[in-house]
Amino acid sequence: MRDFPPEISTFYSAAGRKPSAAPDTRTPAAFLRWFLKQQWPVIALSTVVGVLWQLPLTVGPLLFGKAVDHGIVVHSTSGTLFWAGMLLLVTVIGATFGIVLHTLVVRSWLINLYGTMKMVTRKVVQMGHVLPRRTPTGEVLSVASSDSDEFGALTEIIARAGSQVVAYLVVAFIVLTLSPNLGILMLLAAPVLVGAAMPLLKPLHRRQQLERGRNSELTSMATDIVAGLRILRGIGGERTFGRNYDAQSQLARQAGVSAGIWQAAIEAVGVLFSGVFIVLLVWLGTHQVIDGDLTIGQLISFLGYALFMIYPIQTFFELAQKVTRAMVSARKAIVIFEHQPPWPDLETSTPLPEDADLYDVLSGFTAHDGELTIVVSAVPEDTAALADRLGRYLPADTEPVSQELEEGLKGRAARRARAQRLAERARLAALDEELATREWGVRLGGVDLGAASLDDVRRHILVSDTGSQLFAGTLQDAIDPHGRLTRQQAEHAVRVANAEDVYDALPGGWQGLLDERGRGLSGGQRQRVVLARALAVEAPILVLVEPTSAVDAHTEARIAERVAAVRRGRTTVVSTVSPLWLHHADRVVLFEDGKATVDGTHEDLLRDSPAYRRVVARSMDAPVEEVSGHEHTHV
Repeated sequence: MRDFPPEISTFYSAAGRKPSAAPDTRTPAAFLRWFLKQQWPVIALSTVVGVLWQLPLTVGPLLFGKAVDHGIVVHSTSGTLFWAGMLLLVTVIGATFGIVLHTLVVRSWLINLYGTMKMVTRKVVQMGHVLPRRTPTGEVLSVASSDSDEFGALTEIIARAGSQVVAYLVVAFIVLTLSPNLGILMLLAAPVLVGAAMPLLKPLHRRQQLERGRNSELTSMATDIVAGLRILRGIGGERTFGRNYDAQSQLARQAGVSAGIWQAAIEAVGVLFSGVFIVLLVWLGTHQVIDGDLTIGQLISFLGYALFMIYPIQTFFELAQKVTRAMVSARKAIVIFEHQPPWPDLETSTPLPEDADLYDVLSGFTAHDGELTIVVSAVPEDTAALADRLGRYLPADTEPVSQELEEGLKGRAARRARAQRLAERARLAALDEELATREWGVRLGGVDLGAASLDDVRRHILVSDTGSQLFAGTLQDAIDPHGRLTRQQAEHAVRVANAEDVYDALPGGWQGLLDERGRGLSGGQRQRVVLARALAVEAPILVLVEPTSAVDAHTEARIAERVAAVRRGRTTVVSTVSPLWLHHADRVVLFEDGKATVDGTHEDLLRDSPAYRRVVARSMDAPVEEVSGHEHTHV
């Protein structure tokens, strides 16, 4: 986070470079110190430029008072012109550096904004499928969006407050030389005013934390609704989820109003005390003019400085508020950044063999080398769990821990909720580590996947399941995200997945734009693009979970035939109950209660296994006798 666009190497190392130091996640304050340390050159430069920007405000009233005393009062044209010229000079200097300051502030803000987004992205990539097991999606999105903005605001206000401190001390020195009593008053004003608002910061902090937590929960709900919108419509669940979202949005609104009230109270205290300070300063200055201790020009200077002092005081209040908001954001950010991948760094790993059978100990399932094996089960969760094990993915059987456990609580209740949250997160992390470090229970040619490096597993085995996503970008990015394919290879993958209609429908062809999650595509089109992406990798072992559940029968038949042909000689595992796939299988395995019970060809199992006939008949929504009597018609 040193320049724009920010170059972020935290949580990863690329091209032989060492990753930058990981964030300090011990406490929110420690995280903010680490964060600001990354930007100290920009903050320091902005502070210096900010001092020059305020030059007209710091010395302007003094120059104006000199013009009055040495020009207007004594009727000296040369004196008036001289001091007016000096005032013009500092005004031009201030205007010039004001433009530079604005540029630096926006630059610094963007560096922190996008730098935080990149850090979150790196952490998500580093943690992979493990992160949703520990932290709700809404909290991750909140850190990448709203909280990153708070960190940008913090660097901006610190630079501005630093320049205001310098200006404040300069003005105090000038006033002390003119009148010690008034100078002391101005020196004491800011600490007194900030101290008066400090008791209000703690309740503001609690309410802003509650507001952020409820907004994160609202984001999670919106993400879940969008992801499952088609299913919700199918089962009539839109109204129920809509009511839940409405209730949560009202809670978020109430928390926002409560936080706004306390923030308004702090600002009101600032305005009140600033006004009292100005009145007191003017009253004392007027009496000193009457007593002959001050000249008219000096009184005018004091009035200018009295008005100027409003800005440093308001800036100090703003600093306190933004530090409070940044602390809330830091508390949420460290929950994301402190996670560590559970996968062990093996000092010595066993290379996975080529051209070997894949065996799952738990279920007894074997995928023979070079064969198309189809797994059939009446319980989709069983085949999904098998795919997770074959790909060395932790099971999706835990609920992430939200910070809402302690939101809105105070004192002992808040501490108890926080301890409960930390204990649950530690339990999940320990569970993940235990699962990831023990013998995995899936063997490729006799080598347990747990003994191999995770990179080696990913190179050998590719799993494409129903949770696979499309990201916003071009069709070319969706099919070939790493830019490794030739045009012919990409077109071949699209043809095998029967996704040519997607190419034809997009303006621009390969450069046609897809929306996030492929929202502009039908369910079948999105599924075929995901399949094309998986096929294009040409993995030695490919595991497909319900790859054509959303396409029509004619399209599914073409895809099954083409995939079987293009994957011939390479190990492919497909979980489906569609006879259109089963006809092309080298071997079919039936799962019952999570175990592989029988295997054989589709025709043999239809003839010899009543349990298999029941599962296949149910998938076709037809009686068993009809399937048995007309099996060749369907396949």
